[in-house]
Amino acid sequence: MQDDLLLTMLKQDLEILHTVKDDYLKNLISIAKGMIAREGITLGDDFEDQGIIVMYAAWMYRKRAAPDTAMPRMIRAAMNNKLFSQKATVTTDV
Repeated sequence: MQDDLLLTMLKQDLEILHTVKDDYLKNLISIAKGMIAREGITLGDDFEDQGIIVMYAAWMYRKRAAPDTAMPRMIRAAMNNKLFSQKATVTTDV
């Protein structure tokens, strides 16, 4: 997965135009990937996975101001949908 693309997407989401926080944002992206993987989700290179990573990293950035903030439902729903679609396998035994 291209971290530069994820960084650009995250900066657009957070409306950050400068490069001062790039290292911090890259760390948030790495942490988000790890936290998502811990949920049992296998990440790929598609737009859905990139969106989930960016949403999660943006939430972590924003929750610094309010540490007790729960994860938004849209992130939890996206992660659940991804996990369910990965776990739902059709097997045909003949």
